[in-house]
Amino acid sequence: MKKGGFMKDALILFAITLISGLLLGAVYQITKVPIQMAQAKESLHKYQQAYPDATDFIFDQAIQDQVVVSKETLAEQKPEYGNVEVNVALNAVDASGNVIGHIITASSADSYGGTVKVSVGITKEGMITGVEVLEISDTPGLGMKATEPAFKDQYKDKTVEEFTVTKTGSTSDSEIDSISGATITSNAVTHAVDAALYFAANCIPQ
Repeated sequence: MKKGGFMKDALILFAITLISGLLLGAVYQITKVPIQMAQAKESLHKYQQAYPDATDFIFDQAIQDQVVVSKETLAEQKPEYGNVEVNVALNAVDASGNVIGHIITASSADSYGGTVKVSVGITKEGMITGVEVLEISDTPGLGMKATEPAFKDQYKDKTVEEFTVTKTGSTSDSEIDSISGATITSNAVTHAVDAALYFAANCIPQ
């Protein structure tokens, strides 16, 4: 092949690659906003399920500032929770705009399938109004049962400092019955909920 022919082919290939990259980038930019809107809508739906009495969820910079520093605080104060993190904290407000509690999203990287993320509704008095699973990748029929009411509703309407998982049947409000065959996931979800409780009790500015 002549040198000129080789260069021509190389330039054509480069042009095709460049155009393909630009087109993919354009498609990504076009679809990114709808994807983000869909994710935000799904999160809002989960927030409303976790805190049914709230009519809206409001960003508060002072609270979010505490989210940033809470990872180190949790690691120091509650190492038994493992690899947990508070991701988002919002004010939950009623129809008059009064703050009645908070929605706190927390995650644990210790679940059997990787990271599990939950949103927890917590009143100003410290009672859990609900727990919704935002993210989980686990075994169907085992760890995925964490998304079912039989498991997640165990936290609801309880006012405790923290929960523990038991395999022998709960005997108090602070005990959560483990999912059969999925103790690791049960502990991960519970530690994420505990992280949310700790944050609500110790990190939210009064």
